[in-house]
Amino acid sequence: MASAKPEEPTSRAQAIAQVAAYLVESGVERTQAQDDARAMLRAAASLTRLQLAMEPQAPITDEEADRLSRYAARRAAREPVSRILGERGFWTLDLVVAPNVLDPRAETETLVETTLALIENRDAPLEILDLGSGSGAILCALLSELPRARGVAVDLSPDACAATSANLARCGLANRARIVRGRWGESLAGRYDAIVSNPPYVRAGEIPALDPEVRLYDPALALDGGPDGLDCYREIVADLPRLLKSDGIVAFEVGSDQAVGVAALLGDKGFGVARVGRDAGGHERVVAARPAPGRS
Repeated sequence: MASAKPEEPTSRAQAIAQVAAYLVESGVERTQAQDDARAMLRAAASLTRLQLAMEPQAPITDEEADRLSRYAARRAAREPVSRILGERGFWTLDLVVAPNVLDPRAETETLVETTLALIENRDAPLEILDLGSGSGAILCALLSELPRARGVAVDLSPDACAATSANLARCGLANRARIVRGRWGESLAGRYDAIVSNPPYVRAGEIPALDPEVRLYDPALALDGGPDGLDCYREIVADLPRLLKSDGIVAFEVGSDQAVGVAALLGDKGFGVARVGRDAGGHERVVAARPAPGRS
């Protein structure tokens, strides 16, 4: 990456502009490239956002420039910045982004927001179940907002279980949760006040067309939802009658065109849609439901 390390001392602002231009040439959208360049410079130079904003013309050292150049080369290969830097901001938390685990994204915050909106008493001693926990982002966010809640995180991947454990500890929540390695709810007993899940929902045939950041770096296990993208929902919904309390809520993240299909699966098992959450792009991203009256 010739343009990322100029021969003469370079200011922080110049370094950001050079890296952003390089990323645009590599296929990264312009606004995203600028955001990524800033994030990588902050990491390379150990800067806070405020420090960068206050002193954009300060020079960067050769060591910082070398580090930034390495980061930029990886980003040009379409590796997500969160994986390069090893962390991701999610909800109000800073989480570790582990290899071989789904990188939590902003649209998943809609699942947290929708779930919290349906919980009437946030100080209640709730039991929360996160099926397919991945990085643990959803459970960490919910527990951070529900001070007396306890959680169970389930994932089939040992890497995901380790990542969930690391993030729970990082957020100071490890003593309020336990982790189970398994497939969805098949090994669980008892009932929960809230069940949340962001299962694999990409149609198998659409995986080759995903953005490189997803297709090349997120694990296939966390993406492939079968021919119509709904296979995992079918498995989870079939178990809901025995896992969810009669006054509980279930909330799923869904693909942008899957809300109707997931709502139908829930309806077939006696659940009524309580809320559909839209992400920042206006897509129907979350389907939340409650047991129909009279179902025990």
